Amino acid sequence: MNLHYQAYIDLYFGDESHFGLTPNVPYAWQHKENPILLPCKKSQKLSVFGLMRADGKLDFHTTTGSMNSVELITDMDHFCQTIKKKTVIVLDNAPIHRSKLFKSKIKKWEEEDLYIFFLSPYSPELNKIEILWRFIKYKWLPFDAFLNFQNLKERLNEVLSAVNEKYVINAY
Repeated sequence: MNLHYQAYIDLYFGDESHFGLTPNVPYAWQHKENPILLPCKKSQKLSVFGLMRADGKLDFHTTTGSMNSVELITDMDHFCQTIKKKTVIVLDNAPIHRSKLFKSKIKKWEEEDLYIFFLSPYSPELNKIEILWRFIKYKWLPFDAFLNFQNLKERLNEVLSAVNEKYVINAY
């Protein structure tokens, strides 16, 4: 990360996450007389591909359903058009990142100064953007996000759009 802080490169951490109408509540306490009730529903899910720069700036794209290699490559191609200097993206070893189709694009991205760095398998370190996903799921999404799918899309977009402004992680 030293080269990033010296402004030689831009360093991003990339990953996908999925959000549905089942809230992620690790524990909760409430008054017995006034419970907060959320209906439990199976529903569509939102997938988010995010690229978080080392200073917290977030680029993201949401899609309904699961994300596949074609969508990921499209997002990476769009991002590649915006870079202004050598850029490194740190990815984990998820199958979508290791697909033949994705790997076939790496050389082209390198020609455009976009480099992919894979964390080692079974790395004890989380990709830094995974901390962001945890904060969104467990702290920042309000309860009303889980009332219906439209609310989820709107609240998630509000949170993602305000990362590093209203929503800041001070854990690293």
